[in-house]
Amino acid sequence: MKFFNKGQKQDSKQDIWIECLDIDTGDWFQVFSACLGKMMAIQTACSEQVVKGQDWNVDLSEGVILFGSQKYPLQFIGSESTLSNTWLWGWENVNGFSEKIIQIAMNTKEVGERWKLDPLTTAEFTLDDAFNGHNLSIVTCGLADKCCYYRGPHSGGAIFVAFSGVPNNVFSPIDAHKFISITAQCIQQFHVDQKIFVEGFLLWNNTKYEWNDQTLIAHFQQDLKIEFEQIDDILRICSMNTVLSEKQ
Repeated sequence: MKFFNKGQKQDSKQDIWIECLDIDTGDWFQVFSACLGKMMAIQTACSEQVVKGQDWNVDLSEGVILFGSQKYPLQFIGSESTLSNTWLWGWENVNGFSEKIIQIAMNTKEVGERWKLDPLTTAEFTLDDAFNGHNLSIVTCGLADKCCYYRGPHSGGAIFVAFSGVPNNVFSPIDAHKFISITAQCIQQFHVDQKIFVEGFLLWNNTKYEWNDQTLIAHFQQDLKIEFEQIDDILRICSMNTVLSEKQ
């Protein structure tokens, strides 16, 4: 697993893909909004192509997760405790795991330090709707290249692991209809900055787009028109429709 590089260096660190967006990387809400679309697309494809409802097993000593008989290399992101209602980052490493399997957690902490993003640099904190294993894993894997995540429940809570080595199709760009479906699901299920969400999703999908006032045109095989309305200084999606492009 590696972090995206735009081909240039910044302060001897690799630039990360969402830094192409006009967002405040020190703002959790904006970073989460930018990562969510990408990870929902990847997690959906992973569920369909890899997990497929199979039994799972994690072997932290070997550093693998199994779905059925298939093994994939894993990284330990962190854990939720139902006893204390807290999240603990894997980089705190209270279990003494090999550094090899906490590298993604360490990388995420380094990014958090660079961006001054407290949720990525605070070892333990109380779980709530914004800060929980799913959302923290969405950002962790959203910042990284070609990895999925999985929540493994146990009697005292759950562990969250990232894993790689899955078919490349899991990370393939999606079409306009799937983009609409995932976007509608996300804006209903999560509190996000919808403008940042859409731009981040399109950037990851390598789909060019342009703005015309409060309307965004995304150039899929068939153009997608996303209309926004401004409510209390916030842009919210009011319609999404595919349209015939002028080239057709």
